[in-house]
Amino acid sequence: MSGDKYQRILDAAVSVFAERGFHAARVSDVAERAEVADGTIYLYFRNKEELLMTAINTAFDAFMSRARTELGAMPSPAHKLRRLAHLHLEALAENRDLAVVFQMELRQSARFLAPFSSDHMVEYFGLVLAAIREGKEQGIFRPDLRDKIAANCFFGALDEMVTSWVLDDSHYQLGDVAESVADIILLGFQK
Repeated sequence: MSGDKYQRILDAAVSVFAERGFHAARVSDVAERAEVADGTIYLYFRNKEELLMTAINTAFDAFMSRARTELGAMPSPAHKLRRLAHLHLEALAENRDLAVVFQMELRQSARFLAPFSSDHMVEYFGLVLAAIREGKEQGIFRPDLRDKIAANCFFGALDEMVTSWVLDDSHYQLGDVAESVADIILLGFQK
C-alpha cells in the first residue's frame, strides 16, 4: 500500500472514531472517509480494533520520537518537563479528533488501554521520571520528592487538561495552558 493511502486510512479512522465513537463506527465509514474500497482496509488490518490501535500507536510513536529528540538536547530537567508539557498539549491541540480518541475511545476498554499503557505509557513516564531524578541529583528538585508520585501528578495534570478541553464547548487554545500547568507542577517539585 502506498504510504499516502495508508496514512489516509489511519487519519480517516481517527476522524470517524472521534465523530461516531469506536463501537458505533463501521469499517465502511472509515473506507468512505479515506476514499478507498471497504476491502482495502481488510487487506492491511484484520479488524476495526487493529485499525484503532495502529492509528493510536502511530500517532504516539511520532509524538515520542519528537519528544525524545527535543528533550535530549536540553540540559535542564525543569526545561525538559516544561517542554514535554508543551509538546503533550500542543500535539493534541493540533488534532482534536486524535485527542477525542485518546481521551474517550481508548479508555473505554481495558482490552485497548492495557496494551497501550504497557507498551507506550511506560516510555512516556520514563522521560518524566528521568527528568525528575536528574532534577533531584542536581539539587533543583526536592530530595524528598517521590519520583512515581511526581510523575503521575505531572501526567495527570496534563491529561486532565486535555479531557477538559475535549469536553469544553468553548474550544479554548489547549496549547496556551501548558505554561500554567508546568508552573504549578514545577513549583511543587522545586526545593
